[in-house]
Amino acid sequence: MPSLKSQSIASTFVPCAALVLGGLVGGLTWVGACSSGSSGPGGAVSTGGADGGGHAGQSGATGGAPAASGTGGALAGAGTGGAPVVVPPGTGGAGGPAPASGGGTGSGGLAATAGRSGSGAAAGAAGASGSGGAGGAPTTNLPKFSFFVTSLTAMRTLSKSQNGFGGDLRYGQADGLSGADKICTEIAESSMPGAGAKQWHAFLSVAQGPAGAPINAADRIGKGPWYDRLGRLLAMTLTDLLQNRPNGADPAIKEDLPNESGTPNHRPDPTQPVADNHHVLTGSDAQGRLYTVNVKSTCLDWTTSSMDNAMTGRPRIGFSWSVMNRTNWISGQDEGGCGAGVAVQENGASDPTMPFVGSGGGYGGIYCFAMVP
Repeated sequence: MPSLKSQSIASTFVPCAALVLGGLVGGLTWVGACSSGSSGPGGAVSTGGADGGGHAGQSGATGGAPAASGTGGALAGAGTGGAPVVVPPGTGGAGGPAPASGGGTGSGGLAATAGRSGSGAAAGAAGASGSGGAGGAPTTNLPKFSFFVTSLTAMRTLSKSQNGFGGDLRYGQADGLSGADKICTEIAESSMPGAGAKQWHAFLSVAQGPAGAPINAADRIGKGPWYDRLGRLLAMTLTDLLQNRPNGADPAIKEDLPNESGTPNHRPDPTQPVADNHHVLTGSDAQGRLYTVNVKSTCLDWTTSSMDNAMTGRPRIGFSWSVMNRTNWISGQDEGGCGAGVAVQENGASDPTMPFVGSGGGYGGIYCFAMVP
């Protein structure tokens, strides 16, 4: 069993700021994030959340012809649990775009206020406001990227521990699902700037969700299709996905699901030997439903990293890559326990005497899916 000695790793942080250059008739105004122009109304407010974040509306001007340089864009920061969202440039003089929906839980975000109205124009019309809620498609035109396995490097970076998160995935949020969604969102954004807007959800089941009812992993990720970081198909439909291995998956990734860089995760570093790292947390049965109503199959719904597996249980895992009869990517074994720990050298099957999430070959990785391909 490899050493579990921990060391702090600086977490990946994506700064959130916005700068809008707006050309309105009669003047050119610079507007900074969360600051106002001289007097005019306008500006968009974005509220976001763990499931992807809202998008800022754009201010427009009514009356008067637009200035030649009247183009602008905004970088709207997501609210609590969200990720930066890139909004493409708009054109001066036109009205703001339709509101963009944000995530389901968080609030806040950055506000941008438009500058003074141009001479001869009636007044600068306010941009549309983003709103929290169910979440709409992002306005960015990004390449296909809607699935990955979280890599060991990413989990160590975000957890600031060589041992990763263990079974406690709250990551500063109120519950394990929200925290896991935030983990997915931040890793996606670090891999492809702007991809955090795609509404990422972790493929995890819980016995008691925020509303008090069970939540199935398969009900959290949309209907497909899903593609890896390099644009290769994982599955076209949910039915195709919920098989022993995803039906119709690109042969390059079907038996060895890729991480956020698009690298098949069995050998995340091509310069190094393969790693025994295929145990991935799901808390689910083979159809992506809650494995058991007992919270011990979900590390108390992803809120504990206790090594006491008699109290906190042994989470259900799937296999990101196949070996012998261990082939189901969703559900295959009960892990040793919920403790934080890494074991990427062959140690055999999960072992309850090693009560951590990687005892049988892993590090507590999770699957991440986006609602937008």
